Amino acid sequence: MSLRTRNLKNLGSRTFDALIVGGGINGAVSAAALCAQGLEVALIDRGDFAGVTSQESSNLAWGGIKYLETGELGLVRDLCRSRNRLLATYPASIREIRFFTTVEPKFRHHRATLYLGTWLYWLIGNCYTLSPRWLDTRTIAREVPEIDTEVGPGGFEYSDAHLVDNDARFVFGFIRAAIDRGSIVANYVESLGSQRDAGGQWQTRVRDVRSGRVFAVNSRLLINACGPTVEALNEMNGLRTRHRHIFSKGVHLIVDRIGDSTRVLTFFADDGRLFFVIPLGSKSCIGTTDTRVTDLPATVSSEDRRFILDNINRRLKLVKPLTERDIIAERCGVRPLVVDRGHSILNEADWTALSRKHAVEVDAAAQHISIFGGKITDCLNIGSEVIAAAQALGSLPRGKTNTWFGEPPEHERNAFLARARGMRLDDTAPQQPHEPASIRLWRRYGQGASTILDSIERDSKTSDAVIAGTEFSRAELEYIANQEMVVTLADFLRRRTDIALTTRPEQIASLPGLLEACRILFGTDARARFDEWRYQQSAVSAQSQAMNGTRPMHG
Repeated sequence: MSLRTRNLKNLGSRTFDALIVGGGINGAVSAAALCAQGLEVALIDRGDFAGVTSQESSNLAWGGIKYLETGELGLVRDLCRSRNRLLATYPASIREIRFFTTVEPKFRHHRATLYLGTWLYWLIGNCYTLSPRWLDTRTIAREVPEIDTEVGPGGFEYSDAHLVDNDARFVFGFIRAAIDRGSIVANYVESLGSQRDAGGQWQTRVRDVRSGRVFAVNSRLLINACGPTVEALNEMNGLRTRHRHIFSKGVHLIVDRIGDSTRVLTFFADDGRLFFVIPLGSKSCIGTTDTRVTDLPATVSSEDRRFILDNINRRLKLVKPLTERDIIAERCGVRPLVVDRGHSILNEADWTALSRKHAVEVDAAAQHISIFGGKITDCLNIGSEVIAAAQALGSLPRGKTNTWFGEPPEHERNAFLARARGMRLDDTAPQQPHEPASIRLWRRYGQGASTILDSIERDSKTSDAVIAGTEFSRAELEYIANQEMVVTLADFLRRRTDIALTTRPEQIASLPGLLEACRILFGTDARARFDEWRYQQSAVSAQSQAMNGTRPMHG
């Protein structure tokens, strides 16, 4: 019986201390945080974990330097502290990265003012990272020759952090931690609405999206972590909150690697907003836009692509300008911006000044928590606030809380790496450039990586790559099949791995070994899951062509 099948059976078997609806970053950290305190926790998501907003980030964990401009020093302080804790407790998954910033003439702030701002940012962040550095045009030209130094007088360099793997993979780490502590978690389970019974407990009708089966999940506490659709679920459940969302659309384009720099190249776009070229393995992620939207889900428009490509071509010296044909994949998500329900956005300046503050709203009478906003950088703060909210509601005793985040202890990592060296894993297993297979396995699976070594030790052939051109071995795919609730091929390609972010869909379909990978992941359903993915890709491509011309939308 698969992990998901077992968990579906267990969801309806008892009353949980807390049911979390939504498996993005907010729901994932809430589950990890609460079960570590001893609560019996259930979590459901109507799609895959991190399947909406949490898979569309820039892969950065940054302290919000741009909020210095609006004077939100408290927010910057909170974000920097969370970033520092992420760097300290997830050293394999989150690493410091330098932001190489150039400034153009007639920008709204002088370059020296911006440079002083980076020092203030560094001080607010407890001087945790490398200190800022002044850049003249000769330094820029020498260190990053791709930058067109003729468009500006120079710039500066400062530090923030980035995710080594993709964002959805990082979110799944919290899901995995919750499962390991006994939480009952299932993807593709949709809430049909919740109501409280005469005894004050929540009864939530849910539907298994894949089979259509409807059943009930009982809980004492209900947590709405549905990201952009928090309000829609609350309205379905008859709850009214003080906060609401408005949405900003962010678009990133994935292209082949631009230059050799390991830094994030940072510019100010034509409209004055921050604009990045972010290293993504053998690729680069460029963007982003910042456009107010009202309809969900957000989609990439031709205007979005032109804005990003025009801005990057103007600021880099490329052998050939980037065009839409160079786009490998796209990321498009909404940033849920939190406002009071009575707040009215008067003009464009009011809207663009809104920050990424989150709000954990508690309804004591209803034994209900709603999480508004949020981002990956802020995830540890949100988890801690959910613990405090559960304590205020009486679900948890007040006082010291158990540690609920972080990678396994260093001695366990060292023991794993020593065992991998003894097996000569790095000499035989497929690996990414510049990173041994043992390091990658530990980062992605933590203690679960030992299970993969067990498989390879029993049969050395399971260390061979299954999908040509990737680093995923049979032993690793078997682990994913057994432990990571992969229901569709897109779950594997887009969220458990970054294959769909770095390879065009038409190339993915023809990768030697992909159908064999489907057999490992889905058994007798392999062909059906493969065909399902092909059909979805065709539908997305046709929709994109209808909306934006002839170019299909990737990713």
